[in-house]
Formats: sequence, C-alpha cells, structure tokens
Amino acid sequence: MTAAPEKLGQSDRPAHPGLTLLALATAGAVVSIQQTLVIPLLPRLMTAFDVSVTAVTWVFTASLLAGAVATPLLSRFGDMYGKKKMILVAMALLVVGSVVCAVSGSLGVLIVGRVLQGTSTALIPLAIGMIRDVFPRDRVTSAIGIVSATMGVGGTLGMIVTGLIADRVTGYHPMFWIAAGLAAVGLVLIAFSAPDTGGRTGGRPDLIGAAVLAGWLVCLLLGISEGNEWGWASGGVIGLFAGAAALCALWVLIELKVKQPLVRLNLLVGPKSLSANVASMLLGFSMFAAFTLISNFVQAPKDKIGYGLSGSVLDVGLYMLPSTVTMLVFSSLAGRIAGRLGPAYTLAIGSVFAGLSYLWLAVSNAHVYDVLAFSALQGIGFGIAYAALGTLAVQHVPMDQSGIASGINSLVRTTGGSVAGAVTAAILTGHTIAGSAVPTLDAYELCFYIVAIGAALAAAVAVVHGLRHKSSTP
Repeated sequence: MTAAPEKLGQSDRPAHPGLTLLALATAGAVVSIQQTLVIPLLPRLMTAFDVSVTAVTWVFTASLLAGAVATPLLSRFGDMYGKKKMILVAMALLVVGSVVCAVSGSLGVLIVGRVLQGTSTALIPLAIGMIRDVFPRDRVTSAIGIVSATMGVGGTLGMIVTGLIADRVTGYHPMFWIAAGLAAVGLVLIAFSAPDTGGRTGGRPDLIGAAVLAGWLVCLLLGISEGNEWGWASGGVIGLFAGAAALCALWVLIELKVKQPLVRLNLLVGPKSLSANVASMLLGFSMFAAFTLISNFVQAPKDKIGYGLSGSVLDVGLYMLPSTVTMLVFSSLAGRIAGRLGPAYTLAIGSVFAGLSYLWLAVSNAHVYDVLAFSALQGIGFGIAYAALGTLAVQHVPMDQSGIASGINSLVRTTGGSVAGAVTAAILTGHTIAGSAVPTLDAYELCFYIVAIGAALAAAVAVVHGLRHKSSTP
C-alpha cells in the first residue's frame, strides 16, 4: 500500500522564499543553457566528426529524449522522497554529463554525455512543485512564471556563451567545461537556499514503464530522422514506426495495470489535463524547432546560396537577445494577466504571439531586422505562454501530486521538442539545393509555417480549455 503523504507544518517553510526563487531560477537557467549550448555548434560538429545533419542532430535530440524519460521518473521520486533531493540529483547528473562531453573525442561519447545532461530537464517541474509547496498562494503564479521564463532566457544565454567561446577556439570542449562550472554553481545554490518541503507519498518507482517509454520514443524519433535516408516506405522505417506503436500500446497497458505508474494517465489525458498537455506538446515543438532552425539559418552563407545572414556562432545568440528581454518582461506580467483572464486564455495569448513570430520569418526573412522582430515577438509569446502553462498544469491536482503533474506536462513538452528536431531535420535534408546537401530556402520557410501552425493550434486548444472549464477563469 502507498503510504499516506507526510504533512509539513508552517515552520518547515523557508524564512526567505526570495532566495529559494533565486536558486531555482538560476538552476533552471543553467539547465536551459545546456539544452541549447550545442545548437550553434552543430555545423562545426558535422565537420569535426564527418557526419550528416541527421546524425549530428542526435547531439541535440538525445538530450531531449533523456529529459522526456527522466522527467516523469524524477518527478515521481520527488513526490516520494522530496523535491530538493531530486533537484540535487538532477544538477549532479548535469555536472557529470558536462564533464563527459568536455572530455569526449567521438560522437558516441558526446551523445552519452548529452544524455546525462538531458536528465536535468526534470528540474523544471520539480522546481514548480517546490514553489507550490513554499510560496503563498497569491505569489505562486508569478513565481512559476519567473522560473518558467528561465527556460527561454537560459536557452538564449546558452547560444551567446557558445558564440563568445566559439569565436576564439576551434573545438567544442571549452563550452562543456563552462556548462560543468555553471551546473556546479547551481548545485551549491540549491543545496544552501532551497528548503526540503512537500509531502512524501512513498511507494515504488515504475522502472519498467520508464524503459518502455524510452523504447517507443527512440523508435519514433529514429524513424522520423532516418526517413529521408532509408526511404519512408522502407522496411526499416516502417518497422520502427510499428515498433513505436506496439511499445506505446504496451506502455499504456503497463501504466494502467501497475499500482504506482510512472505516468498517471488521468493526469495525462484527464478532462482538465489533456488540453494543458496537448498545448505543452505543441509549444515544445515550436520552441525547440525554432532554436535549431534559427541557428542554421543565421549561419547560412547568403553570398553562396542566396539566403541566410552569413552570421557567426556569436551572431546567433546576439540576434536572440530581444527574445531574452521581452521574455523577462512579459513573464513577470503573466501573473497579472492570468489573474484577470485565467491561465488558459493567458496561454492562448502567448501562443498567438509565438505563432506570429514564426509567420513573420516564413513571409520575410531576408534582413537582420526580420530575425530581430521574430526574436522580440517570440520572447513575448513564450514569456506569457510558459508562465501560464506552468500554472495550468498543476492548478487542478492535489498538492502531493504537483510534482508528477508538472513532470507529465514537461514530459509532453520535451517529447514535442524531440519530435521537432527530427521533423525539421527530415524536411531540411529532404529538400536540398541541386548537387549539394544544403537545404533550400523553401525548406526553411516550410518549417517556419509548420512551427507557426503548431503555435496556433496551441492557442486554439487553450481557448477551448478556457471555454470548457470556466471555473478556472476569474
């Protein structure tokens, strides 16, 4: 039987929740930095390891895939044993993974290090659960907004850091030593500033469910990423998709049968959970697709192929600076907007701005100001959307389930990001300039349209949620 959750008294709350928020926001930024640190480096890694776009994309996708599996598992552990312990575990794995990447000499070892780094993605839902435990009710939405905003801010900082270092060195190793140092700082801040709060549900982890989840995600993403090279009608690709479907069905059966599932399906597809999770998946698809597309597009040599900005690795990060500014500003305002309209309609507003940013690039992308305008609009969109999404994911669940509810929401967002990497890589490798492996401008514009549609669908899902669950709207 599952032990009853342990309750915490008011004395267990920290005397300075502001320090806790600072520690969580810093750690969240470090986690986001590792996610995007490699994106501007992908062209360089292709040359260093002499591999294709599809192969090198796994340096990014493997991290997201690891996060998709680790997030519900560590979130479950957080509800069982304490969120602070699991946050420290996530940060420790980030340190170790960064060191492995820093000393790697082959693509295989680098991907192993990225897998270890990716497990730290679980920190975001754990941090949201801790905020719900620690902060007064009237400050929860704003605090969640700040931590959620670190995802985008940290992502931009990751590309800037990479750019600054890449302009001065020829290799990729120094970037990962910096990531290891930043992760160590985050680990220390959490250890000394974050409280050990929240209930303890007890129970056993669903390790079989985690393994099967990893299996069907790998099959799905491998099938998508290799479709162009192997042929979409080839036995290998069809077999991977069939394997993904079979393993997914098996995973659902496992989660329905075990007493303490990795993913509580009522929190994944329940009446109030499904729309929040679908919106999260669509936004994850949009956000991570944008990171990879913008990096390659900015660095494309315009004088040789007729499009792009002929930018450096550093330029990629600098062009995304407006996103950092607008995301910080609007994430801090998201709590007030949600207080007036409710998190569902707030999420819809943010998703609309995100969609408009991608639509801009699909229509106009020949100048620097196009990318800057995109960046500013994207920051507004995700600053508002992710703050609202964090609240929407946990507002309807008991306190002792907040970690796993947020973890499931993060799981589907990360899964959407993983699919985005594979889908965009397939489109770019499937539409190339004659006689070369360079994607066409039409391929990029098609990707921008697809990403814009994803954000628009997220807005539509959020509006429907708001109409169906009016009690959640003030």
